[in-house]
Amino acid sequence: MDKQTATTIFESLASGIRLDIYRLLVKAGPPGLVAGEIGSELSIPPTNLSFHLKALTHAQLVSVEQEGRYQRYRANMGLMQDLIAYLTSECCGGQPQLCAPSGLVAACAQTLSELNEPQPSTS
Repeated sequence: MDKQTATTIFESLASGIRLDIYRLLVKAGPPGLVAGEIGSELSIPPTNLSFHLKALTHAQLVSVEQEGRYQRYRANMGLMQDLIAYLTSECCGGQPQLCAPSGLVAACAQTLSELNEPQPSTS
């Protein structure tokens, strides 16, 4: 991902309504939602919804597929994962364990030590 693509994504999500739409589509998962379902769920009038969906589609954050008279929208999770990777690619100078909250690091270390402990035999 390049800086211009990341900037376009952030500009698109800078609207509270578009952020709500994207999060709703993420929640819906791979089946996505038709435009009417999005509008009903978020109480957005069709004309406003169309404007915001167009912006999200232009930023490639959502894909749209025609289904008869309806349009089904899905979140582009691959693009969001690419954005996260772009933002964190140089985390703590290449030592991401330094960037994690200390509580998370401690919890991970505890889990790893528990997994590595010999299990008592049940015989």
